[in-house]
Amino acid sequence: MIGAKFRTTKGAVKLHTLLDCHSSLSHYVNITEGKIADNKGAEYIPLTLGSVVVADRYYNDFPLLNIGDSNKVNIVIRHEINLQYRVIKERELPKNHAQHVLVDQEIELLSVQSHAKYPKKLRRVVVWDEKNQQTIEIITNNFTWAAQTIGELYKARWQVELFFRDIKQLLHIKTFIGTTENAVRIQFWTALITILILTYLKNIAHFKWQLSNLVAFIRLNCFVKIELMLWLNNPFENPPPKKQNLV
Repeated sequence: MIGAKFRTTKGAVKLHTLLDCHSSLSHYVNITEGKIADNKGAEYIPLTLGSVVVADRYYNDFPLLNIGDSNKVNIVIRHEINLQYRVIKERELPKNHAQHVLVDQEIELLSVQSHAKYPKKLRRVVVWDEKNQQTIEIITNNFTWAAQTIGELYKARWQVELFFRDIKQLLHIKTFIGTTENAVRIQFWTALITILILTYLKNIAHFKWQLSNLVAFIRLNCFVKIELMLWLNNPFENPPPKKQNLV
């Protein structure tokens, strides 16, 4: 999210996006005012049959789990700290591997309001994040995969943070040229289209570009007349000499 109303003094907008894990590109985008709750901003995000959706705790929404169940979507969400639940069953933990898996339980929600929204049982997995020295508490509607797989899936959510980092840092989407709603939306969509084109160029080039290097090189050569694919494939080679017609 890039995160109130579109005003000239101070404000914020949120960019809710469904990121494709394979391409690291937006599959769906919803731009809302900053005051809209994250889970409300995700209400209209399409859930493809049989897909896997991974989200942070701010998208913890039990009606979303119901929609996921009806579409056979596997949902993996980091649950809120104050989640009220009752343990139905303690599942067996891995013995000789995946020692970072601390808890694997089947639970049901205790809060009257939450239970009314999702009366079925859930699976709760707790894993230790060695890099950040913290525990990660996850709930999912999948009871088949190994707990280690559930934890690895949540780690993949970090691609969302990298996606927004690229938009903010590489394309400098930190302040807005215009302050009307339409101007802000145009700047967002322009940035998303730019990321799409840059990612495509990076993927088709023979040279192993880093996205940040590609953006920097394009800025330097923006007004240079070159053959794009030759330059993308061999950026450090001199271009072939131009043919001249003899009179």
